[in-house]
Amino acid sequence: MLNSTMMIEFLLMGFSDEWELRVLHAVSFSLMYFVTLIGNFLIVIVTTLDKSLHTPMYFFLRNLSILDACYISVTVPNSCVNNLLDSSVISKAGCVAQVFLVVFFVYVELLFLTFMAHDRYVAICQPLHYPVIMNPRVCVQMTLASILSGLVYSGFQTGITFRLPFCHSNVIHQFFCDIPSLLKLSCSDTFGTEMMIFASGLGSGGSCFIFIIRSYIHIFSTVLKLPSGNNRAKAFSTCMPHILVVSVFLTSGFYVYLRPSRISATSWDMILSVFYSIIPPLFNPVIYSLRNEQIKCAIRKIMRKYFDQ
Repeated sequence: MLNSTMMIEFLLMGFSDEWELRVLHAVSFSLMYFVTLIGNFLIVIVTTLDKSLHTPMYFFLRNLSILDACYISVTVPNSCVNNLLDSSVISKAGCVAQVFLVVFFVYVELLFLTFMAHDRYVAICQPLHYPVIMNPRVCVQMTLASILSGLVYSGFQTGITFRLPFCHSNVIHQFFCDIPSLLKLSCSDTFGTEMMIFASGLGSGGSCFIFIIRSYIHIFSTVLKLPSGNNRAKAFSTCMPHILVVSVFLTSGFYVYLRPSRISATSWDMILSVFYSIIPPLFNPVIYSLRNEQIKCAIRKIMRKYFDQ
């Protein structure tokens, strides 16, 4: 019987075995990938060049954009190449790296979204204390803490997954290596591993979600006290898309990652994985920037500056 030391490669499943559908999948994923890169890099460039955007909110937005560009680059390009070349092989080392990076980016992204919700809460509900609470040093410390804790968290999740023996099969029913699909391949008892993954995932994801919802409840309660209807509409139009994306991100991730491994994999799992691996990096630039007047003004100012020369 094959064990984990003899399993040197895995096979990733695609969305379809038909050539036309594989090409359609590769083209659509490629378009989403390039749109995501362009949108996020545009945010990074604008928030870096425009000094008026050197504030805590745009500091976290810039970091989130860099993170999103890296996050989507871990899974989508490899999936597109595999579909076009009709190849599904990924080495064990590549699979380990993909699992580690996906978990790391998901964890850090969730923390950044939480920091951004907290930033808006302080700015709206405690404006007089904002410069003290969200000073540059605190922002850098929060970023470093999220990265370091993300490395520890992803290292732990990856370590407990790949210490298991894989002997049932080497076919991963997913378009990238993820922990739930790998647990289904193990020939040992995975109950203890699943409980550790469940507890850590529910603890980190659940606490961040509760903190985000709590922040927006305070924001809404403060905004509703404002006399101007325009300010209320602006606050709701800014906050609701953020809550929606975070909800989709966590709901799909919880369903795929916190479900018992004995439940058989389906094509629905692959579709749901798109909602936490591709949708957030794709829509974050639209939600946080392209609907933001400061960002649009900064883009126009930079374009006039460089095109008028």
